[in-house]
Amino acid sequence: MKTPHRALVALLLAVPLFLKAQELRRVQATVTGGVIEGVVSADDKVRTFKGIPFAAPPIGDFRWREPQPVVPWTGVRQAEGYGPRAMQGFIYSDMVFHDAGPSEDCLYLNLWRPEHVQGKLPVMVWIHGGGYAAGSSSEPRQDGGNLCKKGVIVVSMNYRLGVFGFMVHPDLDRESGHGSGNYGFLDQIAALKWVKANIATFGGDPDNVTIFGESAGSGSVCTLVASPLARGLFNKAIGESGACLAPNFRLVSHAQAEATCAAFAGEVGRSSIAELRAVSAQDLLRAQLKHDDDEFQPNIDGYVVPSSGLDIYKAGSQAHVPLMAGWNRDEGAPGSYFGNKPQTVANYASLAKAKFGASADEFLKVYSAGTDAEARRAAADFQGDEFIAYGTWKWMELHRQTGGSPVYRYKFEQTLPLSADAAPGTEPTANHSWEIEYVFRTITWKKLPWRPEDHQVSGLMASYWTNFARTGNPNGEGLPAWPEYGASDGFQVMHLSPTASAHADEHRDRYEFLDKHWDGASSTAIQ
Repeated sequence: MKTPHRALVALLLAVPLFLKAQELRRVQATVTGGVIEGVVSADDKVRTFKGIPFAAPPIGDFRWREPQPVVPWTGVRQAEGYGPRAMQGFIYSDMVFHDAGPSEDCLYLNLWRPEHVQGKLPVMVWIHGGGYAAGSSSEPRQDGGNLCKKGVIVVSMNYRLGVFGFMVHPDLDRESGHGSGNYGFLDQIAALKWVKANIATFGGDPDNVTIFGESAGSGSVCTLVASPLARGLFNKAIGESGACLAPNFRLVSHAQAEATCAAFAGEVGRSSIAELRAVSAQDLLRAQLKHDDDEFQPNIDGYVVPSSGLDIYKAGSQAHVPLMAGWNRDEGAPGSYFGNKPQTVANYASLAKAKFGASADEFLKVYSAGTDAEARRAAADFQGDEFIAYGTWKWMELHRQTGGSPVYRYKFEQTLPLSADAAPGTEPTANHSWEIEYVFRTITWKKLPWRPEDHQVSGLMASYWTNFARTGNPNGEGLPAWPEYGASDGFQVMHLSPTASAHADEHRDRYEFLDKHWDGASSTAIQ
């Protein structure tokens, strides 16, 4: 009996020493609004500040207004935990949040910097995805702690979503003196202004800022490059699976957005903005969630976005900054093409005729299929192109023609390892958004049987991304060469996998075919 007792006493005596060893060193910084206090990681490698306000809470009379100045605080503000995420419902099952929950008071950002790296550091500002209806900077796959160890400062922010971020109303037009809506973009611009004003405090270079994002975050990057209001706030851009130019991913007209929002106001039983501002955030969200997730979207307001993205990029009126962009191998799935029909080559051809009419033969030439298996692959490729790839391709095409800056294109092909409970016969895929963990070097937050090649690809991508942020060129010592994207050598694409290499575009004929059908379509499709 004495031995267990002694062991227990020893364990209890050791607990205070263990807890003391786990205490994190606290650090302070003075930013717009006052003093904040963050922490240095237990391994003494990363300095982190979370939940920093970059604007006043957009509540009450500030709902549906441009972001207002930060409200100063007294004393030291703790910056250890994420700020609340924007108002939203549960939409995407792959999103996991480490914040306290949704709130209309959501305009907070986070910052990670390497603890022992000196000099002016390049800055990478991340914009999360989620269809402009969901998402948060608190997702563990977007934690900047590992990426910043590559010698950069990483910043991420929340922005208003759904009806809170994209409400359009004549009262708001009159109140602001310009087109309304796009408050989510204005929040992103306010965060970039905060970076411009404060990043030197953390050792960052305000003149070396890269914006990067995924899905709607990539669409945001595309829009910010096009927006005159964001000019001078960044000098490089990275787009992961998304743009503001495709039929399915294009800014709506102001009139269309106004009609959508007017119908919503009628459902809520309020007509004026004053009345709508009096409705609680929870009641507004409940009403919003009765609609499709993409009901409230960015619009061509004549202010943040002066004209359609296509017009801006065709005219060369966008920011002339280096661009790196691409998409994942499996952005689409064959079921979206076949619906409830058997996935056979015969049905593939008949559906092509229904979709493209007289151009079906040309479609079947560039998306060719001779077997049922090939038909399933070609259908998935087309759905991915329609959803993501074509618009991202169009963005790069126009920017290389009119942007006066280098463009680099990638294709993410690394498949995630299958979980132990995966159904027999399940094929590994590289789906939409699955590259995020690899870029941020956070793959192990998911409980999967990770392989050495997963860590290899993650390290490769983090190096390419941070090299680009540093110099505008992803190349670096020990990395496979990544040529610029252009006509001189067949439009080279970097294929990101354990055997990463660049090759001439094998499917340019597909995008040129789609371009004949979709370029010039009116800017009325929604994202």
